[in-house]
Amino acid sequence: MNALTFTLRRPPQQRVDLALLSCQRIAGLSTAEINAIELQCGKRRLRVDELFELSGSNNREIVFRNSCDKLDRIGHELDGGEITVEGDAGAYCGLGMKSGSIRVRGSAGIFAACEMHDGMLQIEGAAGDFLGGALPGNKRGMQGGMVIVKGSAGDRLGDQMRRGMVLVEGNVGDYCGSRMIAGTIAVMGTTGYSPGYSMNRGTLLLWRTPKLIATFADCGTHTSSSFLPLLFRSWRSLNSRFAEPKAAFSRIHRYQGDLSALGKGEILVKS
Repeated sequence: MNALTFTLRRPPQQRVDLALLSCQRIAGLSTAEINAIELQCGKRRLRVDELFELSGSNNREIVFRNSCDKLDRIGHELDGGEITVEGDAGAYCGLGMKSGSIRVRGSAGIFAACEMHDGMLQIEGAAGDFLGGALPGNKRGMQGGMVIVKGSAGDRLGDQMRRGMVLVEGNVGDYCGSRMIAGTIAVMGTTGYSPGYSMNRGTLLLWRTPKLIATFADCGTHTSSSFLPLLFRSWRSLNSRFAEPKAAFSRIHRYQGDLSALGKGEILVKS
């Protein structure tokens, strides 16, 4: 059975909300019924067949072909199934995702994996600001699952993150792990200004030495004989540089903070 494929006819002039095209929302619908779904596009509503050419029938495996950065909320509250984005994704990709997997072959906009509960989101390009964060006004960001970014990520990565893992192979912007409640963020590249700002708990695992604010306590250099070896072993099956044996290390420099908040978080830097 071929994947249900939405081929974009032409890039839209305004942003399009694709929340209605998650696997569980179109389960049991015929091709004609899916084509008749109306999507919000700016101030207008457009039928699916006005924007996309539809092919295939397996709605547990969805492909968005010729995708662009104006297609928002791909995989909204996805609860099982697989979504592949051939191109870029807009804002809120994987918002509230509960299970399943999303693979973006290009880049993703702001608030990707926002308030995600479980599942896997893999972005082969870059990610925008507030990856794994919370919606404006809410107090909990990502609450489970895993995000892999093969490029770089923007500011406020993991803002108010509650659980789960975010792995970034490239660089990240300012305030990485800001107001973090728990969870793990690993960054191979550089970090911007003030990583761990106001974090309560959780772990930032960094390959390069960051510029920290004064409210982090220097706990010295240590060898992790249990935690890090187990963590790196759990990543071996991933399609990522984090799975490579040369990425692993056990010697770290540890910082505790943010002492201006609860202060039980930690930043572990490769030593």
